[in-house]
Amino acid sequence: MRRLTGVLARGIRRGMARADAAMNRLYGWRHNPLYMSGTLAVVSLAVVLVTGVYLLLYYRIGAPYASVARLTDQVWAGRWIRSLHRYASDAAVLAAALHALRLFVQARSWGPRALAWVSGLVLLFIVFVCGWTGYVMVWDVQGEVLAREGARFFDLLPLFSEPIGRAFAGDRTIPGAFFFLNLFLHVALPIGVGLLLWIHVSRVARPAILPPRGLTWGVTGLLLALSVFWPVAMAPAADLLRLPGRAPFDAFFSFWLPVVRPMPVGVAWVAVLGLSAVALLAPLWSRPRAGARQPPSAVDERLCTGCEQCYLDCPYEAIAMVTRADGRPTLVAHVDPDRCTSCGICAGSCAPMGVGPAHRTGRDQLVQVASFLAARELGARDVVVIACGRGAGGVGAAGSVDGAPVHVVQCAGNLHSSVVEYLVRSGVGGVLIVSCPPRDCWNREGAKWLDARLNHDREAELKPRVDRRRVCLLFAAEGERAAVRAGLRTFRAVVETLDAASREEEIDLLALCEHSEEGAVS
Repeated sequence: MRRLTGVLARGIRRGMARADAAMNRLYGWRHNPLYMSGTLAVVSLAVVLVTGVYLLLYYRIGAPYASVARLTDQVWAGRWIRSLHRYASDAAVLAAALHALRLFVQARSWGPRALAWVSGLVLLFIVFVCGWTGYVMVWDVQGEVLAREGARFFDLLPLFSEPIGRAFAGDRTIPGAFFFLNLFLHVALPIGVGLLLWIHVSRVARPAILPPRGLTWGVTGLLLALSVFWPVAMAPAADLLRLPGRAPFDAFFSFWLPVVRPMPVGVAWVAVLGLSAVALLAPLWSRPRAGARQPPSAVDERLCTGCEQCYLDCPYEAIAMVTRADGRPTLVAHVDPDRCTSCGICAGSCAPMGVGPAHRTGRDQLVQVASFLAARELGARDVVVIACGRGAGGVGAAGSVDGAPVHVVQCAGNLHSSVVEYLVRSGVGGVLIVSCPPRDCWNREGAKWLDARLNHDREAELKPRVDRRRVCLLFAAEGERAAVRAGLRTFRAVVETLDAASREEEIDLLALCEHSEEGAVS
């Protein structure tokens, strides 16, 4: 199962990387809608809620089809508002599905992220049920087919004294209670969306609920224009005395009908429950084997100064500041292993290099980069590329790009600024750091905090003694190797103009690290 899904995920990820690169060329990474599919789902649901309030004022349980038809005949209000309600519902399902697919192929559905995965699927199910009841409320041919299929499903369960399907035999009028129940579910279920959304983001710090303002209004305007220039038409009314003819089925809410309708209801139940179980249990069957999982971060209490920076930077609120056991007056960082995703961002934020996953603390990184340099002969005109192993145009897997050696880090946010200083002061011409775009960091805020440490003096900042002209930060998605190569060419041209004689005196940062440890202990 893991092998099959791994192959499938890699294939989808390659396709997604190409789509990301295309969108970045069109909109830039700040407004790439593929990076913000989750927040776009929230925007779409907000539009659904606002338009739904207006539509509810005109809906009549006693004459469902006629009341919707009157709304559709209102050219200046009802028609486009009903269309906007429909299109925003479709957009919410599409955005939520893309969001879930993206998290899955990026292996962000297991471990501490399992709660977000399961709650997100429940959210998608509620939206789907709301859409189902909404189409039944219209009571056109599509609504009739959906109602009949729902009755066929529930009639298999011993819940009712009389089969629900008999209500659609045509020998009697559909009771108003049926439409009231659909209206109640359609209105009441979204109330639970707010609670589930809170649960969905409860394990992340600084959750982004809405996309940037420009993208919010752009998507809303696009849906509005679609509603005005391509309004939704009324399908034929439901007629229980006739078999439904050709019906315009919605691709996002009724896509399953051609597959499920020919199935025996027992087989359909097994298929639905089986697929639901597979999706809900993805945190179990998609997680890496025990030997391949990264260990959680750990804190060396001797080095912790109680500065709280790792606590502030952690994207998953996995770090708390607690009372020390050694009697020192400051607090000490403590990592909750059940919430830690092993992103390593805390290692990049710790000036004394006393926290991080095993073999990825700031001290470990200095040892690794020293070995990296020892294996190569690099001079004052050479550029070293530090690349995120998950994005960065995929150059991390290549070992070099256009002759420049590549030093790989698991996440750019894990990179300690002392590594950059060590490279610059060891004699290389420049350091090009290639990170995922901040909107698509696999660990949410790795690229954001890296930029702040390098360029905006956030702890643990790149020291002023480092020649900033020799350090460049570039954002590139996995499918943007051409952008990495172009950025490397530009940076090389800058490095070649610098005077090698103006370099600062070389410093041994490993010795500086030992000095820092002595200061922290004392």
